[in-house]
Amino acid sequence: MASLDDIFTTSKNIVTALNTSSQTSLALNGNKTAVAVSAQRVVVQGAARVLRVSVTTAGSTNGAIYDAANTTTATSASIIASIPEAIGVYEFNIPVVNGIVVTPGTSQILTLIYS
Repeated sequence: MASLDDIFTTSKNIVTALNTSSQTSLALNGNKTAVAVSAQRVVVQGAARVLRVSVTTAGSTNGAIYDAANTTTATSASIIASIPEAIGVYEFNIPVVNGIVVTPGTSQILTLIYS
């Protein structure tokens, strides 16, 4: 028969597992949002994940997402995705190491969902 300590330890382990699962779900589905990005912007520095982009105002050129720590290092060598100029929601799910820098296309306004 299990002791009271064993029951409490099991309960604690279940709660810990549920919390970890919840945090993982948030990280994979997006728990941060950068809204109304209309000019080049450092969204986050350090490791992160680009999940999706919602283009709310179409542009005349494509935008770009960079794995970069700042706007100076956001170069063609650090580009990870192109953002289509048309209105719509675009899925990416791309991890970054250095940070997320977003450059909308000309006249483009978008919302970036990231973790």
